[in-house]
This record gives sequence, C-alpha cells and structure tokens, in this order.
Amino acid sequence: MESVGDQLNIIFLPFLASGHMIPMVEAARLFAAHGVTVTIVTTPYNALLFQKSIDHDRNSGHNISIHVVQFPHAEVGLPVGIENLNKCPSHDMVSKLYSGIHMLQQPFEQILFNLKPDCIVSDMFYPWTVQVATQLGIPRLLFHVSSYFAICAEHSVEKHRPHQSVESDIQTFVLPGLAHNIEMTKLQIMDNERFQDRYTEFLRVIKEAELKSYGTIFNSFNGLEHDYEEYYKTVIGVRAWSIGPIWLALNVDAADKAERGNTSIVQEHECMTWLNSKEPNSVLYISFGSLTKFSSAQLLEIAVGLEASGHQFMWVVRQRENDENQWLPEGFEKRMSDSEKGFIIKGWAPQLLIMGHPAIGGLVTHCGWNSILEGLNAGLPMITWPGFAEQFYQEKLVTDVLKIGVPVGVTAWCRSFDEVTEVVKREKVEKAVALVMGSGPEAMKMRKQARELSAAAKKTVESGGSSKANLISLINELKTVKHGS
Repeated sequence: MESVGDQLNIIFLPFLASGHMIPMVEAARLFAAHGVTVTIVTTPYNALLFQKSIDHDRNSGHNISIHVVQFPHAEVGLPVGIENLNKCPSHDMVSKLYSGIHMLQQPFEQILFNLKPDCIVSDMFYPWTVQVATQLGIPRLLFHVSSYFAICAEHSVEKHRPHQSVESDIQTFVLPGLAHNIEMTKLQIMDNERFQDRYTEFLRVIKEAELKSYGTIFNSFNGLEHDYEEYYKTVIGVRAWSIGPIWLALNVDAADKAERGNTSIVQEHECMTWLNSKEPNSVLYISFGSLTKFSSAQLLEIAVGLEASGHQFMWVVRQRENDENQWLPEGFEKRMSDSEKGFIIKGWAPQLLIMGHPAIGGLVTHCGWNSILEGLNAGLPMITWPGFAEQFYQEKLVTDVLKIGVPVGVTAWCRSFDEVTEVVKREKVEKAVALVMGSGPEAMKMRKQARELSAAAKKTVESGGSSKANLISLINELKTVKHGS
C-alpha cells in the first residue's frame, strides 16, 4: 500500500458539454481505479450527471471525489440549472453559457492553487490551465475528445493550405502528408481554416497550450489509429498516451451504462423490450448526438427515407424548439407502431445499452468521436452524417481509413449545432440504409471489418493490451515527476 504522501493526486477539469464531460469523467474514474487520488471540478448540475457513478466508485474503495463550484446564473442571465451546452435551446443561451464558463476561470484557478495537485488533466477549452500548471510546477495533460485522425487532418490543412489550390467550393483536393488518400472540398473544412475571426484566435491559443503541455491523453487505441498517433507525436510534436476505449476499460455494468450522462432514465424499459423482440442485426440505430437538432424539413426526409428502405429502426429524435411534430409524415407513428418497424425515442436514450444489443445491426452517426467509438466497440457498420466541429474529418476516418461506413452525402460544414441547414433528401437516406443494412458484398465487408476492430478494442484494454500498458506507464511516469527523479 502507498502512503498518503506517495499517492498521485490529479485534478480533472472537464468542459461543460456532455460530449466532452462523459469521456473525461470516465478517464478520471479509470485513473482512480488504478490507485490515483482524483478530484473532478465542475458545477452543481453537471455533478448530478455522474454523481451515482462516483458514489459507486467510492463505495468500491476508489479515492475519487467531486469539487463543486457554483455557476454564475444571475450574472449571465441564465435560469438556475442551465450549466451545460446540451441544455441550451437557443444561440443566445449558448452565448450566455460561454460567458459563465469564462467567469468560472478565477474560481477554478483558486481551487487548483488551494488543492495543489500533482497533475492537471484539462479540456482543450481551458488553455489557461497551462499557466496555472507552470506556476504550480506540475504537468498539464490535455484530454482530447476527438480522434488522432481529426487533429492530424486539421494540421495538414493548416500547414499545407491545399484548399487554396482549387477554384471552386466543391472541387476536391487531397490532404498532404497523411498516410491515406483523403479528399475533401472547401465546404467540408472548418470556417476558421478559411476565414480569420475571433474563434480563429481562440483556437490559436488552444493549440499553443497543447504544444506547451506535458502531453495529451486520447480516448483511442494504437490498433485503431496507429499511423495518426505517430503523425501526432512526430509531425505535430506532442507526446501522447492512448488509453481507450475508456468506458470499455472501466468494464461498467448495465446500470452504469443506463445512467451514463443522464439524471433520469427515459424509455429504457420500453426500448430494450422492443429490441428483445427483434432478430440479430436487424435494426438500424439512428442518433445524431446530444447537440444536433434538425429542422422539420430534414426530419421529414429522414422519416420518409427510413420507411421507404423497409428496414427496422430505432431513432433518437431531437428537434428544434417550436417544431412540435410538424415533421411527421401523415400516419407515420401509427404505421411504425402497428408494424413494429420503427421505435422513436424523443429525448435521451441509453445509448450504450442500445448499441450493445444483438438486434442492432447498423448505426447512423453524426461522427462525434464518442459515438464512433461506441459503434465501433459494438462492431457496427455506419452511415455517416457529419455537421460541425471536426465531424467531417472523422467521417473520412470511418469511410476512407477504417472502411466501416458509407456517407449519406452531406456536403457542407456548419459553424455550430444549431445552424445545420443543409437538407439531405429521402432518396439518399433510403440508399444508404439499404446498403449498410443489406446483404451485399460491401455491407458484409464493412461488418467483418467492424467486428475485427471491436475485438481489437476489447483486447487493448485487457492485461497485456497497449491501452492498459499506456495508462500504467503514464501513471508511473507522473509519480516519478512528482518525486523529482
């Protein structure tokens, strides 16, 4: 047993959005499961999202706790409880949330100085943690919530500017320096790579902080992105540790999966009962993450395309404000219910439980990294439907590098999750569903590759696997740094 003085003490500082928070909290739990004293710093509402899991870990003997900081609701004009990007229904509320997050910097800093950890694990949106770590004389580790590939693709665009060599927005160009032939168009890369604005400057600060960090933790594994892990370490020049898939390494139980990132279980019993009545690999799961909300016009096209495909589906629908059921084709819900062809979930869904069910045979994804990993862990071929952030890069990883998915045909990147305006027509939806859920050679090849990657993911977090070895190596290195040897 280590003495209190010998124990490694790490503070985790997740960003206030579920897609960032869930994997970082799981990383914190994984470190605690390996004997590290862990403190997660967040706000009251966000603490509720994972309090049960932390209580479970503490009851299991792990030294992990949550340090809560009050969110400045009154100062920024937000209702009490709106402390997470996923809870903001309008662009105005998002702007106020970011103002609140900016105001949290000082109390967050004070906690770091008061608790004096041996290491800070920080989200990218807190670049100021580099300066705090320097003042404390401790390592700052960046926790990336995207893939190696996305970071490397973005670096290629920034360094080589290949989009400047084409004449139109829809003409393709190749991303130089990558291990695979990746073609994109101007419309698919981020605005900040084409135009200078305030966000461009903030991203520059974030990237400078990345280069000044002790290193980076990725929720990935060597067998998945080997070429791009090497690119990140050698070309970009930052040390990195792949310790994922993190939730797989945690080996969580069904209750933990059901409660993951949510304070109440909605429709869990009904949706799992429905899946239990289906044949293996017969149901398509459709989810666009916790942020993307489509227009009524787009939801209508999806509904018609799904029905025309003839395949069974489970669809998580998040619609924009004031769009109450305007998107439903006439009689759609009744036909789906009577025929048991489709199951619609409005709101939150127990995604890990659903994807892991044997009835699920494919995934429609917005190409967020968490969802891609979850689909890959379940061995599912994918239909890719990117919208914003790094999602178009990660679509290329799924379709062109891993070869476990097909694009639905989205052509244009959007600045944020509430500005998705491109409408993909029903014919494209029907065609993609028929391909992925069908029995043709392309579908069979994708399924085989997805199953192989799923098996590799499970091996990498077991004893002797690279991700487990990387985690132990990092913990031991941080202990060495703490003791100054």
